[in-house]
Amino acid sequence: MPNNRTTSPWKQFWERGGWWKGVILAAVYYGVYQLGGLAMSPLLRPWLADPHSAAYVMAAFVIPIAFGGLILVLFALSLGWLKELFARQPVRGGRWMWLAVVIVLGFNILRMVNVDYGSAGAGYAAAWLLAGLFIGFAEEVLTRGFVVNLMRKAGHREIAVALVSAAVFSALHAGNLLGGQALLTTLLQLLYTFAFGICMYLTLRVTGNLIWPILLHATTDPSVFLLSMYPGSGPLAPIAALGNFPVILFGLVAIIFIRGQAANKDGLTASTLVAS
Repeated sequence: MPNNRTTSPWKQFWERGGWWKGVILAAVYYGVYQLGGLAMSPLLRPWLADPHSAAYVMAAFVIPIAFGGLILVLFALSLGWLKELFARQPVRGGRWMWLAVVIVLGFNILRMVNVDYGSAGAGYAAAWLLAGLFIGFAEEVLTRGFVVNLMRKAGHREIAVALVSAAVFSALHAGNLLGGQALLTTLLQLLYTFAFGICMYLTLRVTGNLIWPILLHATTDPSVFLLSMYPGSGPLAPIAALGNFPVILFGLVAIIFIRGQAANKDGLTASTLVAS
C-alpha cells in the first residue's frame, strides 16, 4: 500500500480503486479522444477522401487512436502505474482459459489468410496493421489495464472484474451510433465487443501480462476490416467471415466458468491476495 504521508492526493484517490472510477476514466478518455479527433480533423480532412487508401486509415484510425494511447500513457505516468500495468499479473488463470486465445487468434489468422491482398494493396494492409497495434494498445490499457487494476485495488471479485471491464469496453463502441451506424448493427457490435472483452480478460489471466491481450487485440481489428473490405475467393473465406459468432458464444459461456472458479486457486480475488 502507498505511504499516504508522501503520496499526492491525486495518486491516493486512484490507489483506493473502485469500479466507478474505471467508468469515469473511460468516459473522460472517450471525451478527450473525440475532442482530439475534432481538433485534428481540419488537418486530416484531405486524407479522408478515399476510404480505400492507406492515408484514410492513418487519418481515421492511426493518428486519433495514437493520441488516445498517448493520453493513457501520460495518465499512467502521473500515477506511477506504467510499470505496474505491465507487471506480471497477481491473479492467474486456469488452463481452460487458453481456449479464448485459441478461438480469437485462430479466426484472426483465418481471416488474414483469406484477404485479397492484391486488391487491397500493400500500403492499405500495412496501414491497417499499424492501426490494429494502436487500437489494441489503447483499448486494452484502458480496460484490461486501468479498469482491472482499479477494481482489484478495491477488492472486487474476479467475476465482477471480468464483467465490468468487458462492459466498459463494449460501451466505448456505443458512440458509433453518433457516427450514423444503424441501431441494430450497433447492438450486435455491443454484444460482440462484450464477449470479446471477456476473451481479452481471460487472455490477461492465462498469459499473465497485459502485452498479450494487446497483441491479440491488435490482430483482430485489421483482420476484420481487411476481410470485410477485400474478401478472397477461397473456400474458407465464408467461414472466416463468421468468426464473430464463436467469440460471442465462448465469451458468454465463459462467464459461468469464471464465476465457478471464484473461490479456487484459479480465481483468487484481490482481497484474498491482500489477506495472504
